[in-house]
Amino acid sequence: MSTKTAPARVGIVGTGHRARLYTSAVTARGSHIVALCDTNPARREVHNRMLEEAGRPRAAEYDAADFERMLDEMALDVLVVTTVDATHDAYIVPAVRKGIRVLTEKPMTTDVVKCRRILDAVAETGGHVQVLFNYRYNPVHWKVEELIAGGAIGNVKSVHFEWLLDTVHGADYFRRWHRYKDRSGGLMVHKSSHHFDLVNFWINAKPKSVFGMGRLAFYGSAAGQESGWARSYKRARGAPEAATDPFAIDLEAEPALKALYADAEACDGYHRDMNVFAPGITIEDDMGLLVRYDTGATMTYRLTAYSPWEGYRVMVNGDQGRLELEVVESSHRDPVTREGVTHGEKELPHAGGVSLTVQKLWRPREEVKVTIGEGGHGGGDEAMLDHLFGPHPGSAAVDTPADRLSANEVDGALAMAVGLAANESFRTGKLVEIDELLGIVL
Repeated sequence: MSTKTAPARVGIVGTGHRARLYTSAVTARGSHIVALCDTNPARREVHNRMLEEAGRPRAAEYDAADFERMLDEMALDVLVVTTVDATHDAYIVPAVRKGIRVLTEKPMTTDVVKCRRILDAVAETGGHVQVLFNYRYNPVHWKVEELIAGGAIGNVKSVHFEWLLDTVHGADYFRRWHRYKDRSGGLMVHKSSHHFDLVNFWINAKPKSVFGMGRLAFYGSAAGQESGWARSYKRARGAPEAATDPFAIDLEAEPALKALYADAEACDGYHRDMNVFAPGITIEDDMGLLVRYDTGATMTYRLTAYSPWEGYRVMVNGDQGRLELEVVESSHRDPVTREGVTHGEKELPHAGGVSLTVQKLWRPREEVKVTIGEGGHGGGDEAMLDHLFGPHPGSAAVDTPADRLSANEVDGALAMAVGLAANESFRTGKLVEIDELLGIVL
């Protein structure tokens, strides 16, 4: 069931690559993009051309400095926030205070102070923030939640979760602004908040304590010199060395990236194609955690950002049995890829299978039949967009337990908090209590 009741007036702040998903989705589903806000006018223009090509009116354009004027002038029903992670709060808080429905890309934000600002605004206004955890909407993932909630393995005692990013997707975080922890929170916040949210959702528990170890083991100057993968160029565009570097991205080869970044860089000097083995990278690429939850359950978690294949393995142990999930999103990658697959907007090449099994104590393992979603993020993108804005005209929405899948600001804070605690543990070498770190009990 969709939460959409009438065509909405929608604004988007942050008109980069991810925002294209929302511009297309809102337009196709009958609501109206009426305002676009960004620091870069060339990127705003790309989205307005998308609207024109879809036969829709152009949206009003605002510079980021004029964001609150946009809120005052445009009478928005919905604001979609897809800016640099560290700036999310600057847009979420004013919109919440004006009673606008806010949808934000994960992570909700990147530090404790900003998290508190968002939670305080929600508490003071009675509003809410919806955090766009699209992986909840993947039918394989909500099947896992149904099995655990239904008692298939009894009371959950422990989880092991391994996520592998390959050398196309994983490397891409090291080419752009995500490589700087003060902007993204690092992969523990930017990427792994997806995974931490899934575990919170699956086992219906809140994380309490985190201990972790993480380092820059593969990317960056020192590791690149050690492995032999390093090249000396600063960014790929115009660099002869990049032509033979399998880790380089060619912005000119992907029309969307060319329009949004190569053609727009004169406006702000942002380079989307930096060398992944350059100095100055401040995030980790190899991380392991131990997490304790309020139910007493524990999780071991591993993120590797330089794997030859992409996918994940999850094992959940209960007092009545064990659940195992393996998803091979891509068995291997070619150095040259087609448009739209760098970050999973489309199904990845060389996709493998999905295996979900449950094994009761004293019984043989049983395969669980699952629906495999089509499109980006295992079908999660389309199902989420149907829930947010309604189905495409003439089609039925994907049948999901939508209300249970929606994530609010507390869910966003709990997912982000594991990553923040992990970063603090990396820094200090100590166990971190989440309530103490945040200064509040969620």
